[in-house]
Amino acid sequence: MSIFTHVTVGTNDLNQARAFYDTVLGTLGLKRIADLDENGSIWGVDAPSFFVLKPANGQPATVGNGVTVSFEAPDRASIDAFHAAALAAGCPDEGAPATRDWAPNAYAAYTRDLDGNKLAVYCFKPA
Repeated sequence: MSIFTHVTVGTNDLNQARAFYDTVLGTLGLKRIADLDENGSIWGVDAPSFFVLKPANGQPATVGNGVTVSFEAPDRASIDAFHAAALAAGCPDEGAPATRDWAPNAYAAYTRDLDGNKLAVYCFKPA
């Protein structure tokens, strides 16, 4: 059972965000499943799970301090590919792919998208 129906982040450059998320989420098996005209796009597998939208109030999108969106990866190689794709797009390394000691078999990487939203990708399967 999933706790959330979807997660949304804001963007100030929708076309740039679409290209970025098509690439990095593709490494995890997610695809863009809908475009909401010039307001945003939606990614998922069989159902919408991640939205990138221009703010509805017309103000610039800003980053939430302390907010991280974390994606589940099918395996460790997908995490390595996600992180490499983000860095290739010019995003910062906020935590290289590695094991994390807070949970058994936790393997993760961190970056930020091109709007500054903090992203993580996790897998809890053995190496």
